[in-house]
Amino acid sequence: MGSKFNIATENEILEGLASDVYFQRSISASAEHDMDRDVAAEVTVSGPLDTWVNFSGLDEVIGILEGHELNLFAIPEGTIVESRDSRGIPVPFMRIEGKYSQFGNLETAVLGFICQASGISTYSARIRQELGTTPFYSFGIRRMHPAISPMIDRSAFIGGADGVSGILGSRIIGHPPVGTMPHALALMLGDQKAWEVTAKAAGKGAKSVLIDTFNDEKFAALEAARAIPGLDFIRLDTPSSRRGNFPALIREVRWELDLRGYRNVKIMVSGGLRLENLRELKEAGAEAFGIGTSISSAKPFDFAMDIVQIDGKPITKRGKFSGKKDVLRCRHCGKTYVTPAGQESHKCECGGPLENLMKEYIRGGKIMSKYPDAETIRKRTLDELALRSTWKDQPS
Repeated sequence: MGSKFNIATENEILEGLASDVYFQRSISASAEHDMDRDVAAEVTVSGPLDTWVNFSGLDEVIGILEGHELNLFAIPEGTIVESRDSRGIPVPFMRIEGKYSQFGNLETAVLGFICQASGISTYSARIRQELGTTPFYSFGIRRMHPAISPMIDRSAFIGGADGVSGILGSRIIGHPPVGTMPHALALMLGDQKAWEVTAKAAGKGAKSVLIDTFNDEKFAALEAARAIPGLDFIRLDTPSSRRGNFPALIREVRWELDLRGYRNVKIMVSGGLRLENLRELKEAGAEAFGIGTSISSAKPFDFAMDIVQIDGKPITKRGKFSGKKDVLRCRHCGKTYVTPAGQESHKCECGGPLENLMKEYIRGGKIMSKYPDAETIRKRTLDELALRSTWKDQPS
């Protein structure tokens, strides 16, 4: 009996079977003609893109390349860097060195790991940048294939989300899963009983209830605030067909709660939220956000892998820059410079110190050091966002 699900197993991915066939054909052909060469291949973002990337997915790249006779250099996960340097040269996010046969048939998987994860974490980081310290949570795994739900949650968390709804994702990030209650519970038990059950299940955690299943949001919010002692959040998930002016609805609910002494009951909003409408909702009174599809379906970055050196000599295809490279960034002004690898004499225009972002992760197939956990990587993202706020003339 075949698999019940249309997914690749871990072993199939490690064996290079989740790959485009022409990579395997290239390896076979080079072996047949005794032409398996020592190469260096770099990964850059394709296209005329001028934006920053919160690089993610490197943990899985290391997982698939470990044990192969090669070296891996990369920008650390959670680092925010432009896709092009200050002169418009594409930034290499990773470099793999070794015999082509050691990794050629893994290119598809390697790119897949970082394209989607970086897209999700970057979108999440932009939400973090927009909301400041206002909490938001990743609620979008139901919109994507369940096999990748842990990756989605991890990437969203790395990008700055305060928590995730997925059970498996929460295990990876080391935080309990978050959520309020589904409409199904209110439909089966009625609002009052559903709120009581949800509040009790929260234990010492935040008590959050959904209040828009049956009644007008304003009156349901007041009813929930009266019914549940110590209620922390009421969640508005009003469907778009009934939403009308959502900011106005939030302001109305906030007014009525405050007027009746429920200032400690906060408003969480969810349902079809996107980066571009968060500020207006926050200004209207929303104090927490459950963001789903726009995070989980964030546009992947179009990473591409290209050979830039063969047998020690710089060579690449048209439209690319040959030779191994380093990525230097000034911590004072934020300018990024792509330079030939090992070049130590480059100086920033502002005179500030340059840091080489490329780090070695695998040498001869062996992992160089213990990989940081998701919490540590998330902190790097937040530190990077704070650092960027001090720079001028950088892409927003």
